[in-house]
Amino acid sequence: MSPEVKAFFHEPTFTVSYVVSDPDSKRAVIIDSVLDFDIKSGRTATTAADDIVRFVTDAGLAVDWILETHVHADHLTAAPYLQQKLGGVIGIGQEVGVVQSEFKKVFNFGPEMNTDGSQFQRLFQDGEEIPVGELTLEILATPGHTPACIVYKIGDAAFVGDTMFMPDYGSARCDFPGGDARVLYQSTQRILSLPAETRLFMCHDYGPGGRAYAWETSVAEQRKDNIHLHDGMSEEEFVVLREGRDADLGMPALIIPSVQVNMLAGKFPQAEENGVAYLKMPVDLL
Repeated sequence: MSPEVKAFFHEPTFTVSYVVSDPDSKRAVIIDSVLDFDIKSGRTATTAADDIVRFVTDAGLAVDWILETHVHADHLTAAPYLQQKLGGVIGIGQEVGVVQSEFKKVFNFGPEMNTDGSQFQRLFQDGEEIPVGELTLEILATPGHTPACIVYKIGDAAFVGDTMFMPDYGSARCDFPGGDARVLYQSTQRILSLPAETRLFMCHDYGPGGRAYAWETSVAEQRKDNIHLHDGMSEEEFVVLREGRDADLGMPALIIPSVQVNMLAGKFPQAEENGVAYLKMPVDLL
């Protein structure tokens, strides 16, 4: 059975969020939402999230889940805001504690920060199946970009996060703490072993070569044309290619605020005595 899929493209971060729904029961999930964030001023806005709220409300949908494919490093999640407006349970892959442990060291957070994923309301295990109306949400663990990456498969549609991109852009970077190019290759083979007609929905697109932004492809198209993962690309060839590309990549513009907030399920630090909340910025003083 095919779910209804509505995409929301956020051009400032090149992120695609999704509302996925069962057309019969009107039960729905939201995947990879975006909170607008101005890095220059530190101000947030809910412009992108409000587009989702309006769509869900106008369509008469009931939100069961607000889902993250992984701890994003390039945008902040709007999950708490959407939950306040629409309800739903916030979930992510069960290995998020590994990501929290890695970045707890990066930001030198103290013992008050738990690294067991308890900030999220649901941690999904590989192979779980969850009903969404008459549809079934299936969980596929796909680590490599991060240890906690998962794919959500609903009917004939799979939402792959950053594990892969459109065929002309390739695959996810693997140089963040806990990333592994060899593991990513193995994860992508799980995705590419799905039925050829399976619709694959990306979390990002950058319009390489000036083409129009796009975020839907298929297993068959990826196996034929993906520049990093086409049929015939061996694991060893992929690892060499991926690690070589990663060596030249800069950090995402929003990685510092994004990871701090997203690994805590979208929660910002508590405001201090002046009423202002602060994020940490690691600085290399050498």
